[in-house]
Amino acid sequence: MASAPDEDAVARAAFADQRHQQILLKLRAEQRVDSAELAAMFGVSGESIRKDLIHLERHGQLKRVHGGAIPADTASFEPAVSARTEYSNEKSRIARAALEYLPHQGSVLIDAGSTTEKLADTFPGDRELTIFTNTLPIALTLVNRPLLTVFTLGGRLRSRTLAEVDEWALRALDEINADVAFLGTNGISIDRGFTTPDAAEAHIKRAMLKSARRRILLSDHSKIGVVNTIQHATLADIDVLITDTGISNKDLKSLKDAGITVEVV
Repeated sequence: MASAPDEDAVARAAFADQRHQQILLKLRAEQRVDSAELAAMFGVSGESIRKDLIHLERHGQLKRVHGGAIPADTASFEPAVSARTEYSNEKSRIARAALEYLPHQGSVLIDAGSTTEKLADTFPGDRELTIFTNTLPIALTLVNRPLLTVFTLGGRLRSRTLAEVDEWALRALDEINADVAFLGTNGISIDRGFTTPDAAEAHIKRAMLKSARRRILLSDHSKIGVVNTIQHATLADIDVLITDTGISNKDLKSLKDAGITVEVV
C-alpha cells in the first residue's frame, strides 16, 4: 500500500509528458490550440490543460493566449532564474549528486542557473575551497561559510539571470585555472549540443570550459531536446552530465551513444 502513491505519481507524470508531446504536435500542425478542445481530446479537466500550457510556456515551447496557445520562438525564450521553480526536487537530487565531484581542497567554478543555485544551497562548509562564480545569489549563499574564499567574476549584471557577463568577466576567466566547473544550460541536443538564449552568457560558459580541468553539467530532464539560439558547448566539451530519472530511455541511450557520461539520480 505504501508504494501506491509513488506509482500513481509516476503514472500521472508519464501521462502529462504524453499530453505535452501531443499538444506540441497539434500546435505544429495547426499553429494554434484551443484549451477546451484539448481538455475534450484528452478527457481531462481544463485545469490540467492550463497546467500543461503553463509548463510548456515556461520552457519556451509555446505562448499562451486567451483560450489556448500559439507557437513561440523557442530559440529566444529565457525565463528568469527566479521563475524556474519546476522540478525543484529533481534539481535538489542533481545538486546533491554533484557534491561527489567536489574536491576536498582547491578551486571551483560555479555557473549561473537554478540547479547550480541548489548546489550552492547544499554546499558543505567543512573544506577549504576557493569559489569563483558569475552570479550574485550563489556568491551571497556561500560567502558566510568561513572556510570558503568566494570571488565573483565582475562585469555587467544581467537582470534576468543575475549573471555577470561581458569583457570584465571574460578577462577574469582568462586568469583562472579551476579544478572543476559546475555548469548549467538551457537546452541539450544530440545534434546542436548545449545551448542558451543569450550570446553574452554563452561566451562566459565557453570561457568556463577552458578555465576548468573537469566540467560537470547539471540539468534536469526537461532541457533535453531543447535547442536555444546560441551553442555554448558540444557534447564532447562536458565530462559528466548529471540529470534526473525523468530522462527517457531513448534520450539516455542517445546521449551515451554520443560518448557523454550521464549520471541519473
